[in-house]
Parts: sequence; structure tokens; C-alpha cells
Amino acid sequence: MSARPRTLVVRLDSAGDVLLAGPVVRAVAAGSSWTAVLCGPQGAPAARLLPGVDDVLVHEAPWVGLEPPPVSPRDCLRLVRAVTAGRFDRALVLVSYHQSPLPVALLLRLAGVDWIGADCEDYPGALLDLRHRRAPGRHEVEAGLDLARAAGFGLPAGDDGGLRAGPLPDTARLTGTAPYVVVHPGAAVPARAWSPPRAARAVAALHAAGHRVVVTGSASERWLTALVAGRYGLDLGGETSGLGDLAGVLAGAGAVVTGNTGPAHLAAAVRTPVVCLFAPVVPAERWRPYGVPHVLLGDQNAPCAGSRARVCPVPGHPCLDGIHDAAVVEAVASLLPPAAPAPEFRPAAAVATGAIGGTTA
Repeated sequence: MSARPRTLVVRLDSAGDVLLAGPVVRAVAAGSSWTAVLCGPQGAPAARLLPGVDDVLVHEAPWVGLEPPPVSPRDCLRLVRAVTAGRFDRALVLVSYHQSPLPVALLLRLAGVDWIGADCEDYPGALLDLRHRRAPGRHEVEAGLDLARAAGFGLPAGDDGGLRAGPLPDTARLTGTAPYVVVHPGAAVPARAWSPPRAARAVAALHAAGHRVVVTGSASERWLTALVAGRYGLDLGGETSGLGDLAGVLAGAGAVVTGNTGPAHLAAAVRTPVVCLFAPVVPAERWRPYGVPHVLLGDQNAPCAGSRARVCPVPGHPCLDGIHDAAVVEAVASLLPPAAPAPEFRPAAAVATGAIGGTTA
């Protein structure tokens, strides 16, 4: 690559997906004069936390998301004008293995972007200059970096390719200064989280094992965090004013217990170990926490495996709700620093038990 281009990185999905694009953004920024991220409204707060980002463009695409908006010619024209104004020479379109980059590639072409690269299984016609093929089984981060390298962008010297986010605020006003473990019970996709009563029992079990537990969630999840925290956890539902505050709370934790959702990737981006409650509706090899010590808990051979189900199709949600309390406490203990070992697990009377399931990575 001779001249340093103005480059646009596209990731139109959720905040977690945008965080996973962070290493690609840094690789692009190392070889570009200007780097912008095009993302959806849910991903914009994450994009603003990524090192290397000079600008963030936001478009709510009608082909992305759980509840996509109707197709709007006005919105599409607004995006075309914004990209045209950015005078981008190149664009990399990041998509998951089951998505197509072609709708946004067409809009980028209309905006005058001369060179566009993406992973793509469909015939792209004149829409892509680089039609890259994703290697089987690659993690989302690794697949993105493969595409970046094929486009001529490499990570700068000394960059380990992990997730990053910052700068981070001081959130001691929310959590206090004593050591703590975070439980984040919510998820946009219910199949990827514990049921609320099961999450509450886990908080009680962690409390019984001697941990101070902080429960996090958005303002709309206050009912959930109050139920889960109960008498045993510090309820921060709605107290984190934005993704930066949540990142600060996660950064201060010894470990984070959460489902396969955005906070798992945010924890990885601030280098906090993760106990990930991983329902097998999507493959763990592609979506597990990246670049940090973590433990996966959950039956990866459950009947819902590979289904991409949003609501658990199996009564009782056994792949996650069946995880034994002792497995959760053991997983947390395995991730804490040696200087701060966890106390021995002593079951509390109110704590239910279930089946153990999980793998360590």
C-alpha cells in the first residue's frame, strides 16, 4: 500500500460485535491517514471506545438486528451522503459468517468508495474488489484480522491483537474500593443468559463463598438486577450512565460472570477474566471471550446447538440453568489472581444445585 488511505471499517451489528472489530480497526489505523467506523446505533458507544477511531458514522441498517427498521430511501441517501463527505479511499466490511456484506457494499459504491473488501460467499459482481473467503472455524476477531491482512493492513509492532477499550472512568464511586466480582445477568437474546431466578441463586452462592458481588445492567433492566442482587449483591442496575462507566466497573472486577453477550467482550476489552455462560445456539469457537483468561460454562452438546435460537427451545433452559453453583464458584476462583484466592465454597441453604457443565480455555 503506497499512499496512506482514508479508510472506513464497517460493522453494523451490536456493541459486542463492534468491540470484536477493535483489532481490525487498530490494524487499519496503523496503515491509514484517517480511520472511521460505520456502525449501528447499538454499536456506536462501543466504537467510540476503540483506540484508532477518528470518526464514527451511524446507520440503522434494515438488514441487521433483532428488530430492523423498514427500508427508508431517505436514510439510505443520508448514509450515502455521509460516506461521500468522508472521501474514503477504502472500506472493509466486517460481517459474521452467516451475513452478507453486499447491501452495504452497494451503498458504499454509490458513495464513491473506490475499493471495498469483505468476506463474502455470494457472487459480488462489481460490488467488491476483494472477495475474501473466511477460513472455517475462525473466531470473529481472527477472521477480521485475516481480512485486514488480505487488504494490506497489519497490526503495528507490539500489538498483541487483543481487544481494547478506553479511556476508562474511575468508577469507585459506584463499586467502592473492596475487591468484587461482577454478575451481569441480562442479554438481548434470552437464550444466551440465565433465567433471572437462576442468576439470583448464583449471586447467593458467590456471596456464600466469600465474594463481594456487584450486579450490573441497564436502566431498562433495573427489575432484573434488583431481583438478581437480592440481599447478597450490590445492585448497579441503571447506575452506569453509559458503556464507558460499565467498562470501568468491569475493569475493576476480579472476574465477570455473564452470558455470551456484549459485556463479555467489553470485559475482555478491559482485560478482565470472564466466566462465560455460553449457550451453544452459536458456536463457541467463533464467539468465546477473546484474548483473556476465561471459562466457558454450559452444555455445548445441548439440543439447541447451532440453532441460533433467540429463545431457548428446550423447557427449563437446561444448558445454562443446569450449571451447578459449585461450577460457577470454582470457575471464578480459577480466574482470580493468586494473591487473592477465593474462600472455599460452602453451599447456602437458599442455593439450588444442578448439573455441572463447562470447559476451560
